[in-house]
Amino acid sequence: MRRARRRCNWRDDRGSYSVETVILAPAIITLMLLMIAFGRVTDASGAVESAARAAARAASLERDAGTAQAAGSAAASSSLTGEGIRCASSSVSVDTSGYSLDLGQEATVRVTVACTAPLGEIGLPGLPGSRTLQASWTSPIDSYRGRGQ
Repeated sequence: MRRARRRCNWRDDRGSYSVETVILAPAIITLMLLMIAFGRVTDASGAVESAARAAARAASLERDAGTAQAAGSAAASSSLTGEGIRCASSSVSVDTSGYSLDLGQEATVRVTVACTAPLGEIGLPGLPGSRTLQASWTSPIDSYRGRGQ
């Protein structure tokens, strides 16, 4: 009798793991794909921040505002390209108001980089929509180096 009961209980559970796997596997795979997409978007955000940092540094090394704006824009573009980020639209804003201050005063250059990229490019292929990533960075200008406007 005991053998028959054990055998019967074992047969009742038979196949339950397969059913659980069929039900849970798509949810677990979807969760893993969303985590990968989130990680890739976070990496792209870091790349935009890195571009802003590089642009601010390049702009702060120049001696006049016009050259600083050109150097900042070029550095941001180069950095984004180097990181493999393809923006559908992008903008680089270089605040060079620090170049108008007198020598000896503390001055800075502030750069803001915005990049609108398709989620299929920065997340996972096939994701619809786009995401605008934006970052700003400030870099000091040498207080005792000659500067022009």
